[in-house]
Amino acid sequence: MKSLGWCSLLATFTVFTSAQFVPPYTENCRRGMYPPAGPTFEGNVPWYKINLDSAPRQRWNQVINDKKVELTNLIKVIKELALDFFPSGKLIDLVDKDLALLVDTLPFPFNEELKGIADVSGLPLGEIVFFNIFYEVFTVCTSLVAEDEAGKLYHARNLDFGLFLGWDTKNSSWRVPEYLRPLTVNLDFQRNNRTVFKSTNFAGYVGMLTGMKPGTFTLTMNERFSLEGGYIGIIEWILGRRDEIWMSFLTRSVLENATSYAQAKDQLANTEMLAPAYFILGGNQTGEGCVITRSRMACLDIWELDLKRGRWYVLETNYDHWQVPLFLDNRRTPAMKCMNQTTQAKISVETIYDVLSTKPVLNKLTTYTTLMDVSAGTLETFLRNCPDPCMPW
Repeated sequence: MKSLGWCSLLATFTVFTSAQFVPPYTENCRRGMYPPAGPTFEGNVPWYKINLDSAPRQRWNQVINDKKVELTNLIKVIKELALDFFPSGKLIDLVDKDLALLVDTLPFPFNEELKGIADVSGLPLGEIVFFNIFYEVFTVCTSLVAEDEAGKLYHARNLDFGLFLGWDTKNSSWRVPEYLRPLTVNLDFQRNNRTVFKSTNFAGYVGMLTGMKPGTFTLTMNERFSLEGGYIGIIEWILGRRDEIWMSFLTRSVLENATSYAQAKDQLANTEMLAPAYFILGGNQTGEGCVITRSRMACLDIWELDLKRGRWYVLETNYDHWQVPLFLDNRRTPAMKCMNQTTQAKISVETIYDVLSTKPVLNKLTTYTTLMDVSAGTLETFLRNCPDPCMPW
């Protein structure tokens, strides 16, 4: 299916921005949405074990064997979208011929894991590298950490992905999220048959966007829009600069190796990266929750829970918390309204799911919702759908 052309796409958006759908389209805070059911629920997410004691090239074999068709379908769609932007086909040639040459410049074990994914999927290695680069520049999300009156911490997120990447007129949705949902998996990373950390991932992607070290900390990453965006870091990497780390590799390294909330916060705040980002970090003790606002080279701000000042939750979309969000994409205000209506006395996994089910926090880009309870060590993920009327972002 061809994606909608830009003129037709803008015409479609005119409908959403008419008087009936003045952006952002908002609704009353949802209630009673958990356990998930109904039209906003697309399904549960399967679990897989990743054995960190195995050779990196073999770790993803079962996941990719099960998901190779879905991965192939998504790569095909990405290539079609690339041709919409670059009709000459030169970008596809670059991906297929040249990106594979960069894999050995990536840090171990990520380079070997990517080779293994290419082996099992049968896809060109360059396309697997491109698939992993993709998330450095196209992710928009809502993440929050909240503490209840008993001092219990919850961490949750909506993963929104694929803005302006092919509007599907037939299904009234973005094409990339349609193909990402079947690729969503929960992963239990183990060493010596014991869980090191858990995450929600897309099959074929070796970095981490959402994860938890049970009993220790929780972590999500949101994209931060900046003129010095991730594409600049990627270009610098291609040109030979190697002293910065891919942000999704950093989050995975922190989940695997950090042993405390404080250590995780230090590493996320002070490591130079290819792309700017927001790291939303939760701990396992009262007051342990923050949003770390990062440029590529420095920590700009750490916004923390502060119960003495009544700040029992922190919530991040894709805008600096001290700045006003873009009016066309203001998910923050309705999300905070619903958190405040819920109150600290009633916050729970169930009520947080309600907040993340309220439009426009839930929108056409929402691929999945993850709920994490660090003290219980539980991570739940649900595929999402936003039936019309629904904002396209």
